[in-house]
Amino acid sequence: MAAAARLAARARPLSRPNPGVAALVVAEGRVMARGWTQDGGRPHAEAIALSGLAPELLARATLYVTLEPCAHRSERGPACADLILAAKPARVVIGQIDPDPRTAGQGMARLEAGGIAVTLLDDPASAASLGGFLTRQRLGRPWVTLKLATSLDGCIALADGTSQWITGEAARAHVHAHRARHDAILVGGGTWRTDQPRLDVRLPGLEARSPARVVLTRGEAPEGTTVLPAPEAIAGLDGVQYLYVEGGAETAAAFLAADLVDELHLYTAPILIGDGKRALGGLGLASLAAAHNRWHLAERRQLGSDSFAAYLRMR
Repeated sequence: MAAAARLAARARPLSRPNPGVAALVVAEGRVMARGWTQDGGRPHAEAIALSGLAPELLARATLYVTLEPCAHRSERGPACADLILAAKPARVVIGQIDPDPRTAGQGMARLEAGGIAVTLLDDPASAASLGGFLTRQRLGRPWVTLKLATSLDGCIALADGTSQWITGEAARAHVHAHRARHDAILVGGGTWRTDQPRLDVRLPGLEARSPARVVLTRGEAPEGTTVLPAPEAIAGLDGVQYLYVEGGAETAAAFLAADLVDELHLYTAPILIGDGKRALGGLGLASLAAAHNRWHLAERRQLGSDSFAAYLRMR
């Protein structure tokens, strides 16, 4: 299941509006086939993984899938539960139940009624791979990643606003790779007016993966962007499962104060700025105790001379 969850990264974010699901067919201790949700949401992972496999192999195989197979029929293709019933694997192992009310347990029930053994795991790796879809289904908004690039003393720019570049080339390339994994990217109106950021992906071969551009402002929408008046308005971003927030300080603080950040990406350069612009504005904390037990370290790595750390919100 952990291998399937890693494979699901290939579907993100191009599977939208469908979740990025992955499936593995395993028999005799070997992976016989694999699949992940394709661009635009079809074919589904299960359809690809099961395609072309011999019935005698499937009869002794286990299908591992990160999300419960869909039970609802669509004009775009058959229900995966029906495809699996037709293929007749010996067993299906599911990483997460589908919260979509059109499936929500019905996929598992259909498989069991058809004589297929089903095991449901509350698998953390599968949940992480489906973060955008599950957050959209359960909370009605996209998964939000906040990115901050700072000096050792927590500044994002010199006192005059100069910020290019805090981090080096390796860290900036890492940021562009994460941009390519998101449906939309957001900055505050002040950052937009001051820096005129391109907010695109500039890695060779991934230029077409640039996310939609969103600006947090009460002013008019700049050309080629969507405007939101407040952080809570992200719920209305149609088709967006993964949102990348890149600044500035007041915007970052607003998302944190509204408790809308699910993942925090911190890039730290080995420099000291001193009297510069701070990374965050006020968060409205009433006590120091309120700042504790909110973030869990998920990843740490070195990027040239800079360091990167990812934290997940503990909910």
